[in-house]
Amino acid sequence: MTTTSSLSTAPVRYGIIGSGMMGCEHILDIAKIDNAEVVALSDPVQSSLDFAAACAGRPVDTYHDHRELLERDDLDAVVIASPNFTHAALLADVLATDLAVMVEKPMCTTVADCLDVRQRAAGREAMTWVGLEYRYIPVVSTLLKQLATGVCGTTRMVSIREHRFPFLVKVGDWNRFSENTGGTLVEKCCHFFDLMRLVAGAEPTRVFASGGQDVNHLDEVYDGRVPDILDNAFVVVDFSNGVRGALDLSMFAEGGRFEQEITVVGDKAKLETTFPGNSVFVGRRHQPGVVEVDAPTPADVPYPEFHGGSSYLEHLRFIECLRTGSPAEVTVDDGLWSVVMGAAAHRSIDEGRAVHIAEYELGL
Repeated sequence: MTTTSSLSTAPVRYGIIGSGMMGCEHILDIAKIDNAEVVALSDPVQSSLDFAAACAGRPVDTYHDHRELLERDDLDAVVIASPNFTHAALLADVLATDLAVMVEKPMCTTVADCLDVRQRAAGREAMTWVGLEYRYIPVVSTLLKQLATGVCGTTRMVSIREHRFPFLVKVGDWNRFSENTGGTLVEKCCHFFDLMRLVAGAEPTRVFASGGQDVNHLDEVYDGRVPDILDNAFVVVDFSNGVRGALDLSMFAEGGRFEQEITVVGDKAKLETTFPGNSVFVGRRHQPGVVEVDAPTPADVPYPEFHGGSSYLEHLRFIECLRTGSPAEVTVDDGLWSVVMGAAAHRSIDEGRAVHIAEYELGL
């Protein structure tokens, strides 16, 4: 591994574990960053390796076993972008090294696995970063900056609506079953629970949810099994400081104007934004009209279609922290809490009751 001091000038050398759709997004983004390069790929599926190697745009070494990749002595960082259910085992191997790591969301599929990762990561000098890249979508980061100015006064409510297309097809159709994904409210919505927690500035205490699988994938059969992933839900989250969060999810609503809408309401003002979009709107109480704050995608973002350019912007921050020896901006605890909230929402739906976070005995 290259030292922090030498990283100030040397290219950051990445290994990518998992070269499917999200792995290739990381590869393409890294290829556009000065002084960063992907030098090694690992995936058990040859066709995925071949496609990812083409995306790299330069010669790369490929492996079917991630442990061979980890034996190299020339890597600075590893990205884990494999299927959700593999994260816990892969992190056990990566966290035993001195490599910086970015693990895609969700950090793990269960709360128990997240707690194990938290214990393994504790005390490591190398950076452990969780890929909750929605923080870096320009409209979202601008909304968070506006919130930090105090314009809203005391935050009281945060509401997130995602009305989108169904889950995409993945290699081996692994994302059709909750046992592989952690469930829709973990797999997809950990991003939104992370944002709710950021906005609230406090930890969740209680979750109540209603949801089901009513439209999508009901006519699909894999080895005699019908998919069991939820395609719609409402989730309400109470936070320890009195802030309330609400999620409105539909995965059969791709005909709308916006895929996502985010609203934050305080006792002095309201913030609104949408994705796609390039503005944040600030409406103060008792004042006519709203102020429009520009939030354009930076011109140097090479693939704005990749989550609004957020994964590219996330890598810029990851590399900056790696070069300067700064701590991760998106921590293991952030990854843990985002999974806890999703898991509690699923438990609430399954058991038809409000779920208190204390039930998970997190010991934090």
